[in-house]
Amino acid sequence: MSPNFWITGVIVLITFIGIAVGRYPIIKSNRTTISLMGVALLLLTRQVEFIRLPDYIDFDTIILLFSMMILNANLKLAGFFNLAGGWMVKWSRSTQSFLAIEILLVGVLSALFLNDTICLMFAPFLINLMDTLKRNPIPYLVALATASNVGSTATLTGNPQNMIVGIASGLSYTEFAGALIPVALLGLGVIWLVLIKVFPYDFSRQPLNYRPVTETLLIQKPLLVKTLAVTTGLLIAFLAGAPIALAAFLAASLLLITRRHQPQTVFAEFDWSLLVFFSALFIVSGSLETSGVTTQLINVQELAQKINIWNLSLITAGLSNIISNVPAVLLLKPLVSSLENARLGWLTLASASTLAGNLTLLGSVANLIVAETAARYRVDLSFWKYTKPGLIITLFTLLINIAWLYLIG
Repeated sequence: MSPNFWITGVIVLITFIGIAVGRYPIIKSNRTTISLMGVALLLLTRQVEFIRLPDYIDFDTIILLFSMMILNANLKLAGFFNLAGGWMVKWSRSTQSFLAIEILLVGVLSALFLNDTICLMFAPFLINLMDTLKRNPIPYLVALATASNVGSTATLTGNPQNMIVGIASGLSYTEFAGALIPVALLGLGVIWLVLIKVFPYDFSRQPLNYRPVTETLLIQKPLLVKTLAVTTGLLIAFLAGAPIALAAFLAASLLLITRRHQPQTVFAEFDWSLLVFFSALFIVSGSLETSGVTTQLINVQELAQKINIWNLSLITAGLSNIISNVPAVLLLKPLVSSLENARLGWLTLASASTLAGNLTLLGSVANLIVAETAARYRVDLSFWKYTKPGLIITLFTLLINIAWLYLIG
């Protein structure tokens, strides 16, 4: 039985709606169980074959998430995030300046590392810090997700879709960064302005009443030094062009060689359901291509003659929020490679798919990481709470990106 366009489309739609809402009515569920139900329905209706499930999963991403969880666990055990919290608050005179520091720090780190890993590292830290400060964590979590996406626009190592574009286009790291760093910097400024306006009560120039706890906290200096050294080496490897997943896995393996901590201490910090969730999400998204849904959505031959920066940005943004940005980039690769100005097309595809990720919680993996982490801490970052600022940020950053690409094109 070959995959059916309509059956697959309905199953994926129901699954994505459930993921967006975060639960199904009546039954006890969360995003992980909903995504698994979607996979089960695809298997039951024979839209995907059980033996082919590994073909759908991006194991580089799963290995990278796993490896960065190890790095994150070691940083947490060493007391790094408490130190970072004290530093951020020390240099913040008000809630507005703290937001600015957060956005800039997250944006820069997301450009150097994979944006998903930055969300994995900082979401628990921000939630705990805001709990200590007795402040609403929602605007800071929105800032984390959106800044990680916008910041990652700047480099080929910023996110998975940029990596795909880098391999397909042949663009160098410096050429790509030189073209899109201005977009990322302007976009980070947009995030700050939008959040100040959308959450006026939370950013009314109030002082941060926070007494850093780092003086009394037991910082494990040997582990901290070791983890920061490995992190620095990992960053150098990324900048040198080493395979991201391989470099992260080797760095994580080095951190597991220790005489101070039992392995279960590190693994206890993991969110294993997150790895299951993304594995299932890869299968659900991948079924769209095998069933022909994506082929029906886009006619490459017709569009190739009419494509420009404006409509390519709109098509990419729309698809990225329907089937997620990585499948959208894979689908549009043949179209972009056939353009007369392919370099500009690749830059448009990479930047538009990344910036479009801020539109809704479903737009990027980074958003979902923040939402899932928030749920674990009983913070309700719902679909609609995110979408209001996310929609405004997406519209302005996409307009800035389109204008800039026309200028350099």
